[in-house]
Amino acid sequence: MTPIEQVMRTAPVIPVLVIDDVAEAEPLARALVAGGLTVLEVTLRTPAALDAIRAMKKVKGAIVGAGTVTNEKQLDDAIRAGAEFIVSPGLTKPLGKAAIRSGVPFLPGIANAGDIMRGLELGLSEFKFFPAMAAGGIPALKALAAPFGQVKFCPTGGITLDNAPEWLALDPVLCVGGSWVAPRGGTPEQIEQLARDAAALPR
Repeated sequence: MTPIEQVMRTAPVIPVLVIDDVAEAEPLARALVAGGLTVLEVTLRTPAALDAIRAMKKVKGAIVGAGTVTNEKQLDDAIRAGAEFIVSPGLTKPLGKAAIRSGVPFLPGIANAGDIMRGLELGLSEFKFFPAMAAGGIPALKALAAPFGQVKFCPTGGITLDNAPEWLALDPVLCVGGSWVAPRGGTPEQIEQLARDAAALPR
């Protein structure tokens, strides 16, 4: 099992987190971990993201990674901040090679067969299917997975508590990514319950 596959198998849902205020990071991580979601993806979409990764790593049991990593500088910054895995919305050879060189578990985004083939050429076999719903949903993923039996996926983009079970029922799907478990403005109690519901999803 590859290191990124181990991360993907930890929980059925990886929360996709957009954090505006670093003060929110540690309480958010505590609530998610308490609810059973220990793998946390902090997207590099805000100025607070790198400090949020550092803060969340203080929470016992949290496996904190960086998402929306699109270039080598962001990769380096995220690793220096302590990111334990890296998620990218797409896959370029420079970023893929840099991630592989670094040794960090890496989950690049794919949306078509060409993307998957590029990843396989780099030695990668686990991918984020993104944007999952906009890219054709479950029928698209089934069609993409058919020629690539060794490949595993984490669909992200438009996944909800209601449709997550359909995705998780697919053999090549190890987990899903979702932002619904950490809505902006949610209280720690609300987020812990959302995490609990997500962690209980069957796979």
